[in-house]
Amino acid sequence: MTQEELSFEEAMQQLETIVEKLEEGDVPLEKAIQYYQEGMKYSKICSDKLANVEKQMTQIMNEQGETKPFMIQEEE
Repeated sequence: MTQEELSFEEAMQQLETIVEKLEEGDVPLEKAIQYYQEGMKYSKICSDKLANVEKQMTQIMNEQGETKPFMIQEEE
């Protein structure tokens, strides 16, 4: 499966799995680095997909027919 075929939810699940593995703490250094690199890849996929959705939502028209900015509110 290519990165483009991966859904946001699938990428997020992969990222969560990697985080869980790293949080276990008994991962050899070489494997931890590999997990970190994979995690960064999935994090970028999620970020790119969110940016694309935000761009699409900006195009939504309000009642007057004007484009209305749409910002995704991140959880704190």
